[in-house]
Amino acid sequence: MKYGSLIIEKKEYVYLKRLLNISGYGDDNEVKKSLVKLSEELKTAQIVNEEDVPKDIVRFNSLVRIASDNGWEKELQVVIPMEKNVTLNKVSVLAPMGAALLGYSKDDIINWSFPGGEQKIKIIDVKKEENLKAIDVII
Repeated sequence: MKYGSLIIEKKEYVYLKRLLNISGYGDDNEVKKSLVKLSEELKTAQIVNEEDVPKDIVRFNSLVRIASDNGWEKELQVVIPMEKNVTLNKVSVLAPMGAALLGYSKDDIINWSFPGGEQKIKIIDVKKEENLKAIDVII
């Protein structure tokens, strides 16, 4: 891990904690395992101001190119749950893949349990879509 722990922007952290609290982690066992793991990783995450977030960190609305040790490569966007859209490769942060990527950076390799089993995922590239607003949370 390039930065030693997850890096999460403050407002996104608050929003994510609220999502995790109200989600109840759902009924799907794989989703539940992913969200429990994300919750554990958040305990040691670096929570930083917007201006201190490195450009290569996976955040809400990031466009992420990933490659699996199984040989596939794809680009997706990590989004809030109500914006998920499989056809457009928009993955909810509460889905196993979204939970696996959030807070990691370009070139990080992640070991994560997915519905198809344990996989190693490498983050090839991270881009922030410029025309999208940051998460706005009332604290």
